[in-house]
Amino acid sequence: MNDELQSMKNLGKTSAQWLHAVGIHTPSDLRRLGAVEAYRSVRARGFRASRVLLYAIEGALLDIHWNQLPEAHKAELNARLQQ
Repeated sequence: MNDELQSMKNLGKTSAQWLHAVGIHTPSDLRRLGAVEAYRSVRARGFRASRVLLYAIEGALLDIHWNQLPEAHKAELNARLQQ
């Protein structure tokens, strides 16, 4: 199976399965929802995803490895998550 999400940087089989489970099937779906809402949806579905998934999704959207996100960017994502 050719999974478009798995072709994005940082997203592997498990993260793609979690995203599919919450209705996110394509990179366009992911871009439309954004990293914070996608992560919230995964957590709300009961998956035990760590914050690394949040950073991985954001990195996938920016086409960079998640650990290359600046600390300030991670802090902004965490702040948005708390809203």
